Amino acid sequence: MSVFDAIADPVRRQILGMLAGGPRRVVDIQRELGPVHPISRPAVSRHLRVLGDAGLVRVTESGRERHYRLDTEPLDEVSGFVAKVAGRHGDLARRGPVGPHMLDALDTEVYRTRRERRTARADHEENTA
Repeated sequence: MSVFDAIADPVRRQILGMLAGGPRRVVDIQRELGPVHPISRPAVSRHLRVLGDAGLVRVTESGRERHYRLDTEPLDEVSGFVAKVAGRHGDLARRGPVGPHMLDALDTEVYRTRRERRTARADHEENTA
């Protein structure tokens, strides 16, 4: 599995954020996810397996316990991609968050598209009746 596929899931991204703070056991991850994403231990293990397949998580066994830790090296691919895209689009990295004027324009476009679809649907229903 690619790094991009692995980090596409919000639960896996949250797990990576936890592991950035240090190694964790499955039970620790499940407990920390609980308030935001109630999840079973087997589900946590499946997410960790996906992250491990992408090279983002390493496992250390200590007696009967398995400790999972973050390996950031595969994230270099993501960083490189973002830097490349940002570089191709000029000042994209320095623009900051989307401004209200951009959201207003988007809202106007969505409204216009909905109106056009309603009109087209009404015309179609009128022609088929």
